[in-house]
Amino acid sequence: MIGAIAGDIIGSVYERDNIKTKDFPLFQDSCFFTDDTVLTVAVADAVLNKTPYMDPARKFGQRYPDAGWGKSFKNWLNSPTPNPYNSWGNGSAMRVSPIGFAFSNEHDVLVHAKLSAEFSHNHPEGIKGAEATAIAVFLARTGHGKDVIKERVATTFDYDLDRTLDDIRPSYSFDVSCQGTVPEAIIAFLESTSYEDAIRNAISIGGDSDTLACITGGIAEAFYEGVPKEIWDKVEAVLTPDLWAIIEAFYETYQPSIR
Repeated sequence: MIGAIAGDIIGSVYERDNIKTKDFPLFQDSCFFTDDTVLTVAVADAVLNKTPYMDPARKFGQRYPDAGWGKSFKNWLNSPTPNPYNSWGNGSAMRVSPIGFAFSNEHDVLVHAKLSAEFSHNHPEGIKGAEATAIAVFLARTGHGKDVIKERVATTFDYDLDRTLDDIRPSYSFDVSCQGTVPEAIIAFLESTSYEDAIRNAISIGGDSDTLACITGGIAEAFYEGVPKEIWDKVEAVLTPDLWAIIEAFYETYQPSIR
């Protein structure tokens, strides 16, 4: 989970100012956490406390009204009767990484990925994006190689993972859909040599940089068995105490070997 959040923070300054290179400062003074982090923590909170996923999403979303919510999700947050709004947006995929770390079998991962998506993102593509990301995290965490992860995700979810970053980068532009974000984020992981390299890959293609790096970062953390200490420390320094407390509780419960 910390890998996803670090990706969000690192990518935050490039979302509206895309770069097409891997050569950039990993953290800048202007880096910040966005809605991707807030909802990732909300999913972790729901897993820890065994509550419906909607409840902490509403609680933390309303606590951080300026985190960068999309218009539809912001309307959902503020609605007295929140209902799913058939979204295929990548918000379902960027928040799902804790599920890939917390559950012990693929069935439960898929069930909970769907539950974590459908309270807002109940379009089939929105659900699929969450499921594909969560399964990639789970397979990476449980020792599967990149070839297996690629084949399973491509076969199960019908994503084209045969492209390269060099194929994608020249023409890729801002895209908030799951179908236009999740495959690219997974390819960024597949071409990586380390956690940091995965984040640099994701941001280098442009587009919705913080969300791409968030999705890639969760998978990369699982595969590379953690993130460098200096990245962990930087995330702690950027986050608020209430968000950080949930992260620490999640790692103590589900990822003590990484912490």
